[in-house]
Amino acid sequence: MKKVVFTATVCAIFGLSVNAQKGSSFGFKGGLNYSANGDYFESIGDNAQNPDRNIGYHVGLFGKIGDQIYFRPELVYTATKSDYNNDGFNIKKIDAPLLVGLKVLGPVSVFGGPSLQYILDTEFEGINIDSVENEFSVGLNFGIGLNLNKIGIDLRYERGFSNNEATFINNNLGTGIASRIDTRPDQLILSLSIAL
Repeated sequence: MKKVVFTATVCAIFGLSVNAQKGSSFGFKGGLNYSANGDYFESIGDNAQNPDRNIGYHVGLFGKIGDQIYFRPELVYTATKSDYNNDGFNIKKIDAPLLVGLKVLGPVSVFGGPSLQYILDTEFEGINIDSVENEFSVGLNFGIGLNLNKIGIDLRYERGFSNNEATFINNNLGTGIASRIDTRPDQLILSLSIAL
């Protein structure tokens, strides 16, 4: 009798743990970033004439724990470009969003959370910029997602919390004038994810 009760208890615990893992997964993700630095809403009007000039990309990994309410950590390599008076400012960074999501209607969910960012490299028209104020910064991600079995599509907005300036001196014109660019991310992100 004790063996039957023990076996039934183990089976019940195993069944509950499997059920609790329903919806959990990990996989790959990638997509496009429509990026600006500093003030995104000011740059949208400027970019309407040439909308592809601020398109970047991202690739990475994600994990998902939970089902109805879930935690989704990601580790993503991002490359973006922003234009300033026909000069390109490129940023390469590692992003680590830590998102909490909620299924709201069938396969549709909403999510949000902090995004940790580490700038790997910055370049302004061939000039490497070494003096980024903070290589590590924190921002906010929030958006909406659609998950169909192992395929997911999401659209999110990312914004840095505080100004993060890069400074460089323009010696090309012989003026030696210091210029500043706000490297704070301000972007729309469209992603496709595949769970393994």
